[in-house]
Amino acid sequence: MEASTNYTASDITILEGLEAVRKRPGMYIGSTGSRGLHHLVYEIVDNCIDEALAGYCKNIDIRFDDGGVVTVRDDGRGIPVDKHKQAGVSAATVVFTVLHAGAKFDSSTYKVSGGLHGVGASVVNALSEYLEVEIWREGSTWTQRFERGKVITNLENQGPTRRQGTKIRFLPDGEIFATISFNFETICNRMRELAFLNAGLQITVNDNRSDSKQQEIYRYEGGIAAFLAYLNESRTVLHEPVLFRDTVDDIEIDCCFQYHSDYSESVTSFVNCINTLEGGMHETGFRSAHTRVMNEYARRLQLWKKKDNLSGEDLREGLTAVLNVRLRDAQFEGQTKTKLGNPEARTAVEQVVAKHLNIFLEENPDIAKLILQKAMHAHGARKAARKARNAVRQGQKTAGRSSLEGKLTRCSARDPMVRELFIVEGDSAGGSAKQARDRKTQAILPLRGKPLNTERASLAKVLNNKEIMAVVQAIGAGVGGEFNLEDAQYGRIVILADADDDGAHIRCLLMTFFYRFMRDLVTNGRIYIAQPPLYRITTGIKNQKDHYAWTDDELQTILKSKKLKGKPIVQRFKGLGEMASTQLWETTMNPTSRTLVRMTIDDAAAVEHYVTVLMGDSSEARREWITEHVEFGYEDEVVLDTFGQSNDDQEEATS
Repeated sequence: MEASTNYTASDITILEGLEAVRKRPGMYIGSTGSRGLHHLVYEIVDNCIDEALAGYCKNIDIRFDDGGVVTVRDDGRGIPVDKHKQAGVSAATVVFTVLHAGAKFDSSTYKVSGGLHGVGASVVNALSEYLEVEIWREGSTWTQRFERGKVITNLENQGPTRRQGTKIRFLPDGEIFATISFNFETICNRMRELAFLNAGLQITVNDNRSDSKQQEIYRYEGGIAAFLAYLNESRTVLHEPVLFRDTVDDIEIDCCFQYHSDYSESVTSFVNCINTLEGGMHETGFRSAHTRVMNEYARRLQLWKKKDNLSGEDLREGLTAVLNVRLRDAQFEGQTKTKLGNPEARTAVEQVVAKHLNIFLEENPDIAKLILQKAMHAHGARKAARKARNAVRQGQKTAGRSSLEGKLTRCSARDPMVRELFIVEGDSAGGSAKQARDRKTQAILPLRGKPLNTERASLAKVLNNKEIMAVVQAIGAGVGGEFNLEDAQYGRIVILADADDDGAHIRCLLMTFFYRFMRDLVTNGRIYIAQPPLYRITTGIKNQKDHYAWTDDELQTILKSKKLKGKPIVQRFKGLGEMASTQLWETTMNPTSRTLVRMTIDDAAAVEHYVTVLMGDSSEARREWITEHVEFGYEDEVVLDTFGQSNDDQEEATS
């Protein structure tokens, strides 16, 4: 159908009120899948956190009931109920029906705040089948009800009360969201994080759903020091946590760090309780000050006499740090608000870190020397990493190509963003994948055996592992601190492993490597997990037809179907090698019919903790975690994926 050549004012549609939110919900909450659904809860809780940051809220209660109903209650001041002069209705009504309306724009009300800058409550209202608010303020109880963003009842006084605070009860709209089933653990991870960042605040999460009765209570008087202990729970630490708090130009900075005996670096940062997954100016300030001060101290004590300085990556090997910054008018890059853009935050953090780190080093010379010795050992391995990256950059024609000859099956497309690299478990499955693939866009890299557990390995050991180095050379963007996303040769990296415990282990090993040494691939959504089926069901007598099932429930649904004729033949795929190339293409590799799960990091602290526990040296911590969290399915399949999984938008769900 051709577009009309008549383009006039009558073709311009004006969406009034909250209609724009319902029309394009992804613009406001990121997606209409599971991630966007959970974001609704976070936005309401963020308003409670703002009250806590202002010093008025001590308790937040969250409850999940059957049918997707959520209730969030706090003991803050309560949303104002008096009449808004400009709008002509109550302030509470304005908060829930007008975008960009809220006290967050007035620094006299909230010194700092998070959330969606005034659109949170109204967006949740717009995307809910109904929302009910109960306000306890100045001795009275007030209630109001909305449906799909529209006012159903006016704000009404229900009589006196001794309570204080706000309770919001809402049901996400099933017409908007693909699912309205909340994941209790996902919510708890975020609430635990908020409790760490707000010392003394108690957050209670109740799951009252009939099939899942459970409760978690989070309260940490130690604040980010307790957070650091949580992150390093299963590690061998080298010293007690170093904690300092300071303020520069009204920017409040909390920082806590500790070194451990492993090799990984972890800096988890927050701004006004928002997890800045992509870092930003505050992290730049921390790293800059840390590198400068450590080098100055090393030279002053003549521990390091070479011409070149120790790099920041050398000095941060084995470092775990939590950085929490609070400032007015925080500016975030990108719609998801994961990177801080305020340059004044960098200056403030640099000053604070330099001041307190100098004090720590002078007062703890033995620990300082231990840290610097660790950094000096890292320096040699780092040089090898640079050589490896240079070899890979040149190696598309020389070393890289020759070393991968006979291992990597390349594709012909020139644009890296349309290319896909399938990392396949085993030579047998690799052979099927090579035959099944789209030769233009899909490259195949088979792995022989399980990859190295890079959580327990130094960079030097990583670089000496043939299977890991094959992955590094195939991607072509370097490794560790030398990794550059712009050099990546593929727009998607797809892990294709068997649907059993060994396959789950391989997925975890590869994801740990990507998380530790190529993290930008994960944060930018370039890593995917392929979903091969568990069963093939052949039906019919003369005209046989194949059906595929990815779970036991899907198998039973197909077997109970009335349309089946004759006795169905069920084949359980024990491995990818059992699948013919045509079957592998049809079910797992064909962009028009496959399902890929994109690996994401929604909660950096939870991922850091899980990776450390599951892939670290402490077998006891790992055993306890598996006993509590792992579900055992068909043939005791162990599912150990610890990263967030998102197939929210339709493109990713079907491609």
